[in-house]
Amino acid sequence: MPAGRIHEAINVGALGLLSASYVYEQNHLGLSEPAAFGFAVAYLIGTFLVTPDLDLAEQRVRAKGNWGVLGWLWVPYGLIFSHRGWSHTWIVGPLTRLVYMVLMGALLWFGGEALLHYLGVQLDLRGQVRLPPEQVLYSGVAGYFASQWMHLLADGIWPDAGFRRVRR
Repeated sequence: MPAGRIHEAINVGALGLLSASYVYEQNHLGLSEPAAFGFAVAYLIGTFLVTPDLDLAEQRVRAKGNWGVLGWLWVPYGLIFSHRGWSHTWIVGPLTRLVYMVLMGALLWFGGEALLHYLGVQLDLRGQVRLPPEQVLYSGVAGYFASQWMHLLADGIWPDAGFRRVRR
């Protein structure tokens, strides 16, 4: 099983190959530059910040360290999921991390809002949220999942791993 730096090197190398392929086949792919950028950014986020190894967040994990002072937010995730359990599956694993980030973001948002209200600070933080164009959003999701899957492949976990376990 590769260490964190090896996972990152594998993922960045794969992104380099994908980028070269995109540049070479740009006219045939029909993918806009903003969509390709969305893919790359989400892929890098999935490589350096939101990895399957965050299920070890109660220990020293590179991805947790990359979060800086916010790394402690991933400790409950590490306590909820055992290493190489559900967090290391092809569909459920990446989805658990997305749902976890949404829940933690909401908790921080509403907790911060309540604290400010308690302190008597009035801030209007409600702005109009504009989502990126659909193609950028979809390519971002694809980039995130691709980075997760590269990590799993490097760990030797293939897409049919769960099915092989059931058949035995």
